[in-house]
Amino acid sequence: MKLTKIFTLVVLFIGTTLIAQNSDDKKVIKDAEMVKAEMIKTNKKIQTYFDDAKAYVIFPNVGKGALIVGAASGNGAVYERGTLVGMAKMKQLDIGAQIGGEAYGEVIFFKTDAALQEFMDDDLEFTGQVSAVAVKEDATLNVKYNDGVAVFTMPKGGLMAEVSVGGQKFDYTAFE
Repeated sequence: MKLTKIFTLVVLFIGTTLIAQNSDDKKVIKDAEMVKAEMIKTNKKIQTYFDDAKAYVIFPNVGKGALIVGAASGNGAVYERGTLVGMAKMKQLDIGAQIGGEAYGEVIFFKTDAALQEFMDDDLEFTGQVSAVAVKEDATLNVKYNDGVAVFTMPKGGLMAEVSVGGQKFDYTAFE
């Protein structure tokens, strides 16, 4: 009898976890599509990056907070040639003169097979040398790929003052 109750609880726990994960993924995917549409609406020139990239990942809701030490994280949807292929997680840690909090969307474009494979193998890490370009209305987007990668951000809100160094780490999970 006890074994049956334990089994039932385990099944319910696993089922609830899977449903929650799927609904979280669905929200991230929906939010990613909204961020993509908003970026294109804000600056139509970014459409060429979406069209030309081998793949891209959209982190629609990245949250960052800092007081000397800063941290950020977000979940994203990964697309290869415009087709959804998986999900990703981003974590960021940095240190320096910084204070505040902000929310933003981030898109990482992959131009080469090597850059995409590095991301999918969870080997991609950004350090202080990689800079992101903020998507602004009608701004010139002369962004060059650095090692097959280009990064764009779109501020959503908050206030952040910082001069810091750190990096981002990514975890990719493919759909089966």
